[in-house]
Amino acid sequence: MERKQALALVKEQLRPKRYEHTVRVTDTAISLARHYKLDVKKIEIAAIFHDYAKYRNPNEMKRWVLSEKLPQDLLEYGPELLHGPVGSIMIEKEVGIKDPEIQSAIYYHTTGKRNMSLFDQIIFIADYIEPGRSFPGVEEVRSVVYHDINKACWLAARNTIEFLMEHEQPIYPDTFQLYNEGLVKTGRNVNG
Repeated sequence: MERKQALALVKEQLRPKRYEHTVRVTDTAISLARHYKLDVKKIEIAAIFHDYAKYRNPNEMKRWVLSEKLPQDLLEYGPELLHGPVGSIMIEKEVGIKDPEIQSAIYYHTTGKRNMSLFDQIIFIADYIEPGRSFPGVEEVRSVVYHDINKACWLAARNTIEFLMEHEQPIYPDTFQLYNEGLVKTGRNVNG
């Protein structure tokens, strides 16, 4: 699928500001894919479709979780968390994109997880650092992403956990696992 066609399909699903975000995530992901020598076309498709399910009705997403046998605990963390896992299935069923790498990257782009592939990491971090993002900690992540993507993902997980805790929001376990793994990978684990 070509970029123009993919963007047209996604544009129908998104609000204008989210569509603009998607274009920026895509351009960021392409830059990272080139730097880390991954398949640019596949990264481009994953980035374009990463928020495909973002504005679907929460009840529709709940039905997808139940009918597709996604982890039931996803339902305990609110509809914001569902668009990644549900979107990873919807792109196959509605658009015909059946690619495990693309689907995994979309599934985990919000929470991250332990043992992310480089492909997963690029979509996760491109979503986090795209140029339209402005919040505490994002510049630190941007400053390391091109020389240590593991550290960038760890910093993003750390910042996300801190933000959610400050706002008394639930934190999905995959994000904690990414954070803990990052402690080891970045040499910060005092017990390691």
